[in-house]
Amino acid sequence: MTVTAVRKDADALTMTLDAEFDAPPERVWQLWADPRQLERWWGPPTYPATFTQHDLTPGGHADYHMTGPEGDQPHGYWEIVEADAPHRLVVQDGFANEDGTPNDDLPRNEFRVTIEETAPGRSRMSIKSIFPSREAMEKLLAMGMQEGLTEAVGQIDAILLETPVH
Repeated sequence: MTVTAVRKDADALTMTLDAEFDAPPERVWQLWADPRQLERWWGPPTYPATFTQHDLTPGGHADYHMTGPEGDQPHGYWEIVEADAPHRLVVQDGFANEDGTPNDDLPRNEFRVTIEETAPGRSRMSIKSIFPSREAMEKLLAMGMQEGLTEAVGQIDAILLETPVH
């Protein structure tokens, strides 16, 4: 499995997931930059994602929904704060209503992705989620955020074994 650690810090209001891959940073970045590749792993296996908008430039926006085993479709969106390919992505992450408008009944968070080369052809990716409050952190963790992200990232190795798509 690719996930090497998940650390939660309630005082700092963060959860950080680390994963290592047998791929250079440029290839790992493609997993975020190509919406068709992103769809194959963003979301746990029982909730695959569909991206309907995907602009990873600062000020850009991404819209997606996941489809659950019962046909339910929770929606989400990203506001892109920073994108420095292939090493850093900063996103404001939120839940959306079916019409794509922000769902303010559920908390937002920021996540920061860093991708660094650890050896030739190997990379470490960290996804650091930063919560606006302890209540938001507790609510998102109670909704299964840690398990869902761990399962989602666990799908990446299979994608990396395939021929890269450019």
